[in-house]
Amino acid sequence: MHSQTPYEITPTTHFGNPLDRFASAVQRPVILPTEIPPGVDWVTLPNGVRTLAYTHPTTPAQIPVTPTQPIPAWAKTTALLAPTVGGGIAAAGIGLSYAAPGLIAMSHALWSAAALVVAAVIAVPVLLRTVRRAATGTGSRSGGATTHITQNITATGLFGRANGTINHH
Repeated sequence: MHSQTPYEITPTTHFGNPLDRFASAVQRPVILPTEIPPGVDWVTLPNGVRTLAYTHPTTPAQIPVTPTQPIPAWAKTTALLAPTVGGGIAAAGIGLSYAAPGLIAMSHALWSAAALVVAAVIAVPVLLRTVRRAATGTGSRSGGATTHITQNITATGLFGRANGTINHH
């Protein structure tokens, strides 16, 4: 506990002591820091001389201790759910890795089904038209008459009323 805080100490006055002039020649004992007793510390006097003196014991500043607060329920719930959710995600990944060949086969089957639906949408009207022409005996090859419909529509202005005629030939 070696502080550098200077303390106000008043030295005693010497009234003509004849030994004062030999004070510099006197060998002073050296004290190691480990030999200094508690309550004694190095102080600096107002004239700059450092010496040992009794000091008032200083108590270290107390760190304010905040009382422990209980853990909120949402934090406990989240902490308990985290491993569960992680385990569920891991199990889902393992399940998907085992199901991958089946999923690939199903995706191929779905693409085949989609291609079949598209082919049916295109082929059914063509087949119906062919069957109808064959049943009625009309068509460009059979020499039957075909009906032409023309439509004429006129309108004046941007928001004008439109009029039209339909002609059957």
